[in-house]
Amino acid sequence: MAASRVTVMSARLRVASLSLRPIWCALQSSPAPCCLRVPIRRFSNYHRILQTISFGARTRIRPLHLLVATGSGYVGYWQYDKYRQQELERLGIDGLRQQSIAAAWQVGLYKTIPTRLLSRAWGRLNQVELPTWMRKPVYNLYIWTFGVNMKEAAVEDLQHYRNLSEFFRRKLKPQARPVCDSHCVISPSDGKILHFGRVKNCEVEQVKGVTYSLETFLGPQTWSENLEISNNNTETFQEHLVTKEGNDLYHCVIYLAPGDYHCFHSPTDWRVSHRRHFPGSLMSVNPGVARWIKELFCHNERVVLAGDWTHGFFSLTAVGATNVGSIRIYFDNDLHTNSPRYMKGSYNDFSFITNNNKGGVTMRKGEHLGEFNLGSTIVLIFEAPKDFTFNLKPGQKIRFGEALGSI
Repeated sequence: MAASRVTVMSARLRVASLSLRPIWCALQSSPAPCCLRVPIRRFSNYHRILQTISFGARTRIRPLHLLVATGSGYVGYWQYDKYRQQELERLGIDGLRQQSIAAAWQVGLYKTIPTRLLSRAWGRLNQVELPTWMRKPVYNLYIWTFGVNMKEAAVEDLQHYRNLSEFFRRKLKPQARPVCDSHCVISPSDGKILHFGRVKNCEVEQVKGVTYSLETFLGPQTWSENLEISNNNTETFQEHLVTKEGNDLYHCVIYLAPGDYHCFHSPTDWRVSHRRHFPGSLMSVNPGVARWIKELFCHNERVVLAGDWTHGFFSLTAVGATNVGSIRIYFDNDLHTNSPRYMKGSYNDFSFITNNNKGGVTMRKGEHLGEFNLGSTIVLIFEAPKDFTFNLKPGQKIRFGEALGSI
């Protein structure tokens, strides 16, 4: 419609220009005041502009063009943020310093951005097969920007990956991530440690000084019949989760950057009995945003896997983010994240304990558990004896298989 209107306007202007040609010749042959020349020059410029608009309207925007444009913008932003963090480290300034918390209206304004729709569009663009000649330049740009180590990849040949989605979800060589046997809890993924420690007063820290509600994050304990959890109404939510006397509740937050290995694994030997899926926003979980928005992980879409291990309650939560609406759990074919059929604010429960399977899903330490489409966050919340200690430092880089803590 827009192209046809521009074409009609262009044709009318051509007719007008032909009718004005005698006047133009007369003006060229005899001197005229400057005031008469300006409108003609402007008219000629308008004509060129309309021709340019007409060409642009006829030009078709292809998915590959959009992919390159959005990807370039994201790369530029990431490079700026990386440079800023390096400058803070060089100056000896803590990058995790306390910042002002976003007001409710700022969070509400952020939520108006259609991040779920944009993430679905980004996911489809990632499925676009790249021409063979274009794969190496695109993937090399990504490798350079995010510091990807392709020597660890099971397939190092970049032309093997038909699209960005396959490249993001590349597998590693078996010997690239040895699993630590001397500690009871290992890192389930590559990433950066944002925070860890004991859970206090039903509040969990997403980064230092910024908390979220444990109950809001995990949801109501309607699934407690599948777990050995206390039903004493006089206890707090946190006390409900602690099943053994002398134990405490611990947490650990791991941020996966876009350049990290995107799969996650079982952090210990445990039994998964329940899955809860929270549709929600898909705001960025970059450490800078996590310092700015309180209860960020409660706003975002997430998948909570709850169960038990040797020392009591154990849970692993995969938190979605912008362009990371896709969260996959390998043994759960019924899970569909970032789907329009679920409404924000609701949750969807699924039990792995059935009449034929009383034990749920048994996971071994280091076993493949799931994957993200890009990068995001893993949150571990678990029960352990009071002498449990973390072998970590805030802000440190960690890789899958390395020790998180031990008793």
